[in-house]
Amino acid sequence: MCGRFSLAADMEQLQALFHFVFPEPLSPRFNIAPSQAVLTVVEENGMRIGKMMRWGLVPAWANDPKIGWKMINARGETVDEKASFRQALKRRRCLILADGFYEWKKEGTNKIPYRFTLRNGEPFAFAGLWEKWDKQGTALYTCTIITTEANELVSPIHERMPVILPPEQHEAWLDAKLEDTDYVKSLLKPYAAAKMSMYEVASIVNSPKNDVRACLESIHGQ
Repeated sequence: MCGRFSLAADMEQLQALFHFVFPEPLSPRFNIAPSQAVLTVVEENGMRIGKMMRWGLVPAWANDPKIGWKMINARGETVDEKASFRQALKRRRCLILADGFYEWKKEGTNKIPYRFTLRNGEPFAFAGLWEKWDKQGTALYTCTIITTEANELVSPIHERMPVILPPEQHEAWLDAKLEDTDYVKSLLKPYAAAKMSMYEVASIVNSPKNDVRACLESIHGQ
């Protein structure tokens, strides 16, 4: 599962890494939660475009957008089998930009929060799917993060982790003309643990109301 992440990197760095157009200013986010707006990258007419979408996918056929609360993640192993995700996997794939994500380790009755980043400190892209829903007259763009089994770094904390796509896979993932489901699914693997870092953070991250830089900081001062 992935239920919280951050994106505090500046736009200049993001555009240099992911090669997309996005003319609007973007405020740093330290504790992004489901139902909130997230920065995605999609391909339109051969160009990469940045779009803000609501986190929690609402299928085009849904009658009530509240279904998005149940669709913040899609399991990579079965994403092509679910009616909610099958068509999006073929034609509506996106990158969801982040610079870290949070998971909680259960210790007795307590849940201890940890932050996971790339070892080099750079932003990265989750494998995402998106949909457009407009049954109430106003287009609603939503997305979901695909998850996979946890790697050796994440597994002591949680059994699942978001799929992080390495840069060399971004082009294929965004190519809407690529409808080879088997190939696309082959990209949904755990990211190399050796290229990631983790550290314990303060419990203020437990509440999405706390969207402050302190959420990113190690409690051990590292």
